[in-house]
Amino acid sequence: MNQKLLVIGTMAYDAIETPFGKTGKILGGCATYIGLAASLFKAKCGIVSVIGDDFEQEHLDLLKLRKLDLSGVETIKGEKTFFWSGKYHNDLNTRTTMETQLNVLTKFKPIVPDHFKDASIVLLGNLDPNLQLAVLNQLSNKPTLVVMDTMNFWIESYREKLDEVIGKVDVISINDEEARMITSTHSLVEAAKKLQQMGPKYVIIKKGEHGALLFHENQIFCAPALPLEKVFDPTGAGDSFIGGFVGHLSQCKNVSFEEMKTATIIGSAMASFTVQKFGTKSLEELILPELNERLDIFKSLTEFELTLT
Repeated sequence: MNQKLLVIGTMAYDAIETPFGKTGKILGGCATYIGLAASLFKAKCGIVSVIGDDFEQEHLDLLKLRKLDLSGVETIKGEKTFFWSGKYHNDLNTRTTMETQLNVLTKFKPIVPDHFKDASIVLLGNLDPNLQLAVLNQLSNKPTLVVMDTMNFWIESYREKLDEVIGKVDVISINDEEARMITSTHSLVEAAKKLQQMGPKYVIIKKGEHGALLFHENQIFCAPALPLEKVFDPTGAGDSFIGGFVGHLSQCKNVSFEEMKTATIIGSAMASFTVQKFGTKSLEELILPELNERLDIFKSLTEFELTLT
């Protein structure tokens, strides 16, 4: 493991409305959330993405301050950055997309910097499967771990290419609805088995406020979600989760099921911070001692003594 973490995904702007308020245009994008989460660890994280010349310098400076390598980020002059606007309903589990402007994404041709072609961990963020494959095809060495995310749009519209990507990764991280959609199976245990048969050794199924499930062969680990008094904005929670997950694994000597369990808890803790403020604000302010304090809370959630008779 060389501690290099390569992330492909979007750097974007969002406008979000929840029952607790609404924002104007704020920083977003899956690669942004992933990078900020992973930056709390010792990973050398490089981002491959695309932005327009409207992407504010203060946001580039923020990412650089967190020691994220942006040499793989292309700026297309005269074009606008990807923009998404959405409204969350009262349960915060469902949302309505108000507007999507693909903008520079329609011209995105990812180029992996030479110094990241040997990255030990590669994270394929939620993007067109053709772009995910384009990144894999540029790597000079086989990574120790390839992790991927996806969503219902790619499942419905790019299924054949998506299946090709799934067959090349070690870990797939998706939510329960997406797992059922890919496998046409209601049982999440059965869905995980079918996903493993498609290629990934490890399957993570996220269940929002109900935590996450980690599957490997016949082993299952259940990570709780932290019961929070207030949730302001669930945007980016899944990306923060997987950013914390790979951030931890990037500093491990070996990747094992036990380390994956720890990484899953760390990812859940990271997501619990993200949802407490709008956009990336919580991740921008988060420091390692605060994360460690929350990990202690997660530990107490599941710690108990049992005497068998």
